[in-house]
Amino acid sequence: MFDLEDLVTFVEVADAGGVTAGARRLGLPKSIVSRRLKRLEAALDAELLTRTTRGAALTEAGATFRQHAARVVAEIEAARDAVAPEGQLAGRLRIAAPLTLGPTHFAPVLAQLASRHPKLHVHTSYSDRFVDLVGEGFDAAIRVGYLTDSNLLARRIAPLRGRCVASPDYIARHGAPETPDALADHECLMQGTEAWRFVSGGQILSIRPQGRFKADNGVALAAAALEGLGVAALPDFLITDAIASGALVTVLEAFPSPPAGIYLVRPPSDFQTRKVRMLGDVLTECFQSQARDASDPSESIRP
Repeated sequence: MFDLEDLVTFVEVADAGGVTAGARRLGLPKSIVSRRLKRLEAALDAELLTRTTRGAALTEAGATFRQHAARVVAEIEAARDAVAPEGQLAGRLRIAAPLTLGPTHFAPVLAQLASRHPKLHVHTSYSDRFVDLVGEGFDAAIRVGYLTDSNLLARRIAPLRGRCVASPDYIARHGAPETPDALADHECLMQGTEAWRFVSGGQILSIRPQGRFKADNGVALAAAALEGLGVAALPDFLITDAIASGALVTVLEAFPSPPAGIYLVRPPSDFQTRKVRMLGDVLTECFQSQARDASDPSESIRP
C-alpha cells in the first residue's frame, strides 16, 4: 500500500527534475521529501530516481511508475473535489502571475480567494518571464496581452487595451510617427524582439520595431518612455495617469492596437480542478465588476 503523500511527492520531484526543486514546489524541507522518496522506493523495491549533481533523473522503472502515479494523483484530486462541501476549497494552488500587473492588480484578488477559503494554500510566483506551467508544476497562470499558440487551455478574464506613447520631449526632438511603418525611423522601447500589432483598414498589421532599450517589465518601459528614450507600446493601466498629466502623449492613434486580454491558462487536461475553476470565477467577477463601474471605457482596471 502506498502513501498518497509519497506519490504526490514523487510526481512533483519527477516533474521538477530534482529533490531540491520538488521540495520548493511542495513547500517542504528537502529532508522530508527525501524520506518520502526512500519510503516509496522501499515499498516498490525499485529505484525510481538516479541522483546526480544536477538534480535527479528518472530510471526506466521511475518513468513507467510516474505515468501511473500521475494518473492516480489526478484521480484522487478529482475525487476530493467531487465529495468536498459545495464551494469549499482545500489543498494547494500554485499560480504564476506577471510581475508588472501582479502585485498591484492580481494580489488583492488572490488574497480575497484565500480569505474565502481558509483551508486553501495559495502560492503565487510573480515574474514577467514566460513560465513553463507543466515543467515547473503550476496549476495555472495569469497572462496579459496576446496569447501565443500552445496546447494550454485558456479562459479570457477581461479585455485589455494599449496604446503607443512617447514623451513630449522625444516628439520635439524626433517627431511623431505617422504610420506603423514609420517606427523603423524611431527608437522603440521593447521587451525583446516582439512584434507590435496595429489595426489598419480592418486588417491586423504586424511590425517588428527596433531599439536600444529593452526590459522584460512594463513599469521599466514606462519609465524609459517618461525619460524620453523612445516610443513604447504599453497597456492603458500603466500610462493613463501619465497621459492625463501630459507626461506622455499618444501616437499612431489612427492605428489602434487590436484588443488584448487578461487570461487564466492551465495545462491541458480533461479534468479542471475546482480550485482553478474558482480562481477563474473570482478573477472574472472582480475585473468585470470594475469594468461595469468604470465611467470611462479606457480607464485602467483597478480591482
